[in-house]
Amino acid sequence: MVTYFYWAAVIALVVLSLFAGSRLGSLKAGAIFAGIFFLVGWFAYYFHFEQVFVKRFGGVMYISVPKGQRHIGATWKDDNLWVENYDPETNRCIFSEYSKGNLLEGRVIIRDCNPLLERDAPRQ
Repeated sequence: MVTYFYWAAVIALVVLSLFAGSRLGSLKAGAIFAGIFFLVGWFAYYFHFEQVFVKRFGGVMYISVPKGQRHIGATWKDDNLWVENYDPETNRCIFSEYSKGNLLEGRVIIRDCNPLLERDAPRQ
């Protein structure tokens, strides 16, 4: 829901700058400001607000599991999402970080990890 308000505010700034530019007699300047407002709003959303909105205010974010892997779990660390997948071909667990704007993403690989097989339960 917060995402809708954010984009409504960005679109309102774009329309307002176009309207103000046309009323002041310089539609070209209004279009330049509209483009700047839109680009700044888009970059701010992509590089900062997307994961913040999802984590703190309940938004929606889509991530695909890579082909051939199986999803195990996901968790938040600060404002970054960590996703654990299992690759049965290489028998590895892969923790992938989805950071703001997909910059500085981390990856942790655990070898000989086989979480999908049953383990022997202790006998009583």
